[in-house]
Amino acid sequence: MQAGRPAYRPDVIDGFCEIVSAPAMKNLLTDVAGLRVGHAQDEKLASGVTVVVFDEPAVAAIDVRGGGPGTRETALLDPAQTVQGIDAIALSGGSAFGLDTASGVQAYLAEQGRGFKVREALVPIVPAAILFDLLNGGDKAWGRYPPYRELGYAAASSASRDNGTLGNVGAGLGATTVNVKGGLGTASAITTEGHTVSALAVVNAAGSALIGDGPCFWAAPFEQDGEFGGRGMPAPMPPDALIPRLKGDARQNTTLVVVATDAVLTKAQAHRLAVMAQTGLARALYPVHTPLDGDVVFAAATGKKPLGDPMRGLAQLGAIAGNVVARAVARGVYHATALPFPDALPDWRSKFPTR
Repeated sequence: MQAGRPAYRPDVIDGFCEIVSAPAMKNLLTDVAGLRVGHAQDEKLASGVTVVVFDEPAVAAIDVRGGGPGTRETALLDPAQTVQGIDAIALSGGSAFGLDTASGVQAYLAEQGRGFKVREALVPIVPAAILFDLLNGGDKAWGRYPPYRELGYAAASSASRDNGTLGNVGAGLGATTVNVKGGLGTASAITTEGHTVSALAVVNAAGSALIGDGPCFWAAPFEQDGEFGGRGMPAPMPPDALIPRLKGDARQNTTLVVVATDAVLTKAQAHRLAVMAQTGLARALYPVHTPLDGDVVFAAATGKKPLGDPMRGLAQLGAIAGNVVARAVARGVYHATALPFPDALPDWRSKFPTR
């Protein structure tokens, strides 16, 4: 989908799908009204952060599938916990050092008078997750304290609705996959009930977004308007396509996802949305959810449009969320560029020039 073009809406009539007119979309997470996205990065460090800031507290949940996650303030996203809304989500490079990002985001939000109110005290609620990019060639000799708190503040303070840069931006700057550079991607769609659902993915996978050694993406069946190269599926499939390809050190991983919707959801429904959205990672990466990936999906609802039918509406939201996650992953890899260091992985467009 190109910026400003009508959104694809999968209406089903007598078993067939058709394109239905919908408001112009930019294929960004911010196609869901009520949130902003900001990035900050350090090119020398080869790492950065991405922050999603909600205009009002959003209902949110998380689903963790990777075997080595690094998170902060995610226990409160459980439906049984008291706090019902969050102010922002922080995604960061830097492994566990990157968890400082949330402190910088909190500092910004506190200046704006945002947070969970306890009498006269306000505590901004900022769940966070990190990926491992400490061995990508960047200079990580930052001294006593890592830079992620300040990067978090910068990203939050610069957050906007029109931040459409993809690939080597924010938390995606230092991301890699097994065979090509990883990065940050987004995608969006509208359901038949008129709910917008969008995804932002930071792709730092242990495995591959590509089928075998060729240019085709595992997510190809879900591509729209050639948004990640239009190569389709290989024909025939390479004989070694299903041999798992893994980084030499399978600990340098993690794909982080934020799924957003304007639907009215409870925390339990948001959790189900996150669970279903994980399908998109399985469609776009092979293998996925490995023992030392930290793969997580956050799901957030801004609560602007009620579901018509709670069960059917949520099922449709989850199905479309899986689609947009798969597309966001592929777009993140497609738009990435190689890091300027010796032995850096090539990027997709350099490795597979336009035919």
